[in-house]
Amino acid sequence: MKKYLFAITLVSVFSACKQNNTQPEVVETADDVIEVVEVEKDNYPENLTKVFDAHGGIDAWKSLKTLAFTMEKPEGNEVTTTNLYSREALIESATVNIGFDGSKAWFLNKAEGEYKGYDPLYYYNLMFYFYAMPFILADDGINYAEAEPLVFEGVTYPGIQVTYNAGVGETPEDRYVLYYNPETFKMEWLGYTVSFVPGIDKKELHFRRYDNWQEVNGLLLPQTIVGYGFKDDKPTEAKKSTNFINVQVSDKAIESSVFAKPEKAEFVN
Repeated sequence: MKKYLFAITLVSVFSACKQNNTQPEVVETADDVIEVVEVEKDNYPENLTKVFDAHGGIDAWKSLKTLAFTMEKPEGNEVTTTNLYSREALIESATVNIGFDGSKAWFLNKAEGEYKGYDPLYYYNLMFYFYAMPFILADDGINYAEAEPLVFEGVTYPGIQVTYNAGVGETPEDRYVLYYNPETFKMEWLGYTVSFVPGIDKKELHFRRYDNWQEVNGLLLPQTIVGYGFKDDKPTEAKKSTNFINVQVSDKAIESSVFAKPEKAEFVN
């Protein structure tokens, strides 16, 4: 029997964000109550629109059909390809392929021995969602609210809080906070809660930093994303850095057959 390790991830909530809001909600915090803005499709808060504009514009993003990138890893590069509308996905590496055919995730172990990586059910779009920031926050089914600013190394970063309606995603109680540069409106930080790891505080924010961008066909997309330590809903010190190369975007979708489960692969629950 294969052994899967659960990923520390925000993926499962994002992956089901395809429902439209019907009424405003409120999000209770330890200190106060924040009124959430009801958002119709293509009607985003002004500050989030400015963030989108600083990265090339939401219209440019929505004109795309495909995103692909390569992550440099010590054990070998890993290539992720995603159809942006269907969210069909394929991850290819020297030892394993992981995919999503539009309805089910699948897994193919190409190496000898037991697979001990991330659970394919959560990993197939894990790095896609981190990488597609900030544009992924234009998905349907998202509520927005102003968040408490983040102060780090003498700089104050305004925040936009993201939550979900009840029943949206596997962990609709999770929250995410995008922090942006107050002068350039470029995204600088992502704070997010984690619900899939037993024994941790499910309300505490984890952090990744976005301060190194590359231009791809007019869009600013991450060149590196840095994971940080965290304490009391604030980042502490830099940890692991992930580098992204060979980034490609296209206005043409990839054939669904590319994402279909190979004969020797198996579906995952």
